Amino acid sequence: MTEASPLARYAVIGNPIAHSRSPQIHAMFSRQTGKPLRYDRLLAPVDGFAEAVAAFAADGGVGLNVTVPFKLDAYALAGGRLSTRARLAGAVNTLSWRGGAWHGCNTDGVGLVSDLLRLGVRLGGASVLLVGAGGAARGVLQPLAEAGCARIHIVNRTAARAQALAEAWHQSGVSPQTQVTAGGLADAGTPGGWNLVINATASGLQDAAPDLPPGLYAPGAAGYDMMYGARPTAFMKQADADGASVTADGLGMLVGQAAESFFIWHGLRPDPAPVLAALREDLAAGH
Repeated sequence: MTEASPLARYAVIGNPIAHSRSPQIHAMFSRQTGKPLRYDRLLAPVDGFAEAVAAFAADGGVGLNVTVPFKLDAYALAGGRLSTRARLAGAVNTLSWRGGAWHGCNTDGVGLVSDLLRLGVRLGGASVLLVGAGGAARGVLQPLAEAGCARIHIVNRTAARAQALAEAWHQSGVSPQTQVTAGGLADAGTPGGWNLVINATASGLQDAAPDLPPGLYAPGAAGYDMMYGARPTAFMKQADADGASVTADGLGMLVGQAAESFFIWHGLRPDPAPVLAALREDLAAGH
């Protein structure tokens, strides 16, 4: 008898990592597509990312999802082996071992756009308010622009950070048809309101909403929070009170970015819908 070949090894790496739902998500994708794999959580020391990844590769690891606080470390590790999405995002959340080296991509923005389309949000010609100017905001600019958004206005508590992000976007030369502007939180309004307001800040970690002025939502507009939970987030409540027609949290974005990572690794595109439904049930049950 021949010995069965070991399963290809994947993991999500971060610190902390025990809360990550990625193993559950990829296990469901594996069953759905018939692609057997091993997927673990990998806790790395805050100052030991490169060493942890090297040990993972030496043990047969071929793919990593990267979460807080290592997306910039993953970007540096991939060196020049970056997708256009990762280069523009300035961060990597998906590493693939190919040709004896790690290659980096960023699937966060793709996950966001796919979830917005699932929700029926119109992106072609849309005017978008993007709240926050950190890595989460930077990672979604290109996919939003490529989805056809006409204007993206970035606001941040520190206006200079938003302006720096907008300037970096202009210098990239990507999607010049999308107007990208910036300002402080007090500059969030626009005549007639926005078609879509996205919260890319970490305010939800304190169960708080960004300090935004009222009157932000155009008729039929959506409010989307990248954070997620068992109940509507503080930002979703704020958006609903301010007149948003649709509000959603970021659980669908989480599943969507994982589906894109799965596709990068395996060449198979799983259906996120049943996985999202299962996760939502788990959250509602307190799991």
